[in-house]
Amino acid sequence: MALRQEQVRLLIADDVGVGKTIEAAMIARELLDRGLAKRLAVICPAHLCDQWEAELQEKFGLDPAVIQPSRIARLERNLPRQDLSIYQYYPHLVVSIDFIKAGRHRDHFLQNAPDLIIVDEAHLAARPRGDLQRVQHQRYAFLRELAQDPNRHLLLVTATPHSGIEESFQSLLGLLNPRFDVGGHIDRKVLLPHVVQRRRRDLERWLGAETPFPERDPREITYNLSDAYRSLFTQVLSYCRETVESGKGLKVQQQRVRHWAAIAILRCVLSSPQAAEAVLGERARKKGFEEIFQSVEEVDQAFRPQVLDPPAEEDSGDLTPSAPLEDKEARWSETEKRKLSQFLRSARHLAGPASDRKLAAAAQAVSELLAEGYRPIVFCRFIPTAEYLETWLPQLLRPKFPDLRVIAVTGKIADEVRRVRVEELAKEQVRVLVATDCLSEGINLQEHFDAVIHYDLPWNPNRLEQR
Repeated sequence: MALRQEQVRLLIADDVGVGKTIEAAMIARELLDRGLAKRLAVICPAHLCDQWEAELQEKFGLDPAVIQPSRIARLERNLPRQDLSIYQYYPHLVVSIDFIKAGRHRDHFLQNAPDLIIVDEAHLAARPRGDLQRVQHQRYAFLRELAQDPNRHLLLVTATPHSGIEESFQSLLGLLNPRFDVGGHIDRKVLLPHVVQRRRRDLERWLGAETPFPERDPREITYNLSDAYRSLFTQVLSYCRETVESGKGLKVQQQRVRHWAAIAILRCVLSSPQAAEAVLGERARKKGFEEIFQSVEEVDQAFRPQVLDPPAEEDSGDLTPSAPLEDKEARWSETEKRKLSQFLRSARHLAGPASDRKLAAAAQAVSELLAEGYRPIVFCRFIPTAEYLETWLPQLLRPKFPDLRVIAVTGKIADEVRRVRVEELAKEQVRVLVATDCLSEGINLQEHFDAVIHYDLPWNPNRLEQR
């Protein structure tokens, strides 16, 4: 498909795990070998830079310069002349999009950009609806300027091309050809030469060969809340209903803050006692910060990424979503504040398998997997929950598995340290990795781990697929 086009413009939107990275790099290598392109740049989220560097080196014989703040000084020292830019000198680049999208580096890159560009996780740079998502607007404006050169080859790579917002999807298509971003119906025949979207089932039997994709063997594990945990949850649920109901006399923005605070508390209480303690403890420790919201949209923009699981994974993080509870817009009464303090005291007494049946069920599931020879990953939504499991799983499982090693890897740890921790754990014979979604992409885990437990079920189904 690529070689049929004079200037290659493709959206590769295959399923998670089908091989979009390899597909894009194969096209790039072919264009470079034929002399149809001279230089390559991969533009991607910062946490994927190392993976792209490794894939290009190991599988395609390309040695890219990685453009990140920590590497700029070394790259500049290696320049033969001071009047050269790193964007001129190095033939192949891997660039963090959030580093390059604004400021002086943006201008330098645009002036010297390679004639072949791969954009990974391209949906994170689609044009957002409205004017509030400034970071995403900057990414989109940067890519649009790159795409305006009609002689530039452009490969967009994403497993989630359509977020449900038609305007954002059409903006991605518009990077391939401005005619695709005019609104209204796009002729399918005109679009087909530019879009690839395959699912695993499309490739299981391809050209007479069978591809051994691993088969998912799903299992649901149920548990009953202990009396103490059920009591806390019932009280919290009642409190959340009351606070949302009692806020109806407030401004719409203030009501909306209460709405997000209620969801934040419920998510954390059901995640783990430690997550509940973290979100309630932040509220108890701080008096709150002052931020005046002009509209409901601004409230949603501030708190939705913390509380929900948005498509832009790097925008959500794994911290407990305490901001809605701290915001003065919520106008918490003294009675409501006292109840939050009572909940905090209750949460502190729920740690451990006696009161936390979810922990007990997870420990039993991990024990069964280890006994069968599996090496599981336990995925959590929040950092406190991951740290909670890192503390409790060894205590509960070491009597049966004395050589067990359990390590938690979360967003608190720098990218390069995460990789080192995973590699250290992989050397252990009996191992359990506890992780947040900071590890759901960017590091290949399948060589060292072969089972997944979703301790917190993500609300965004694509997160489930990434894990």
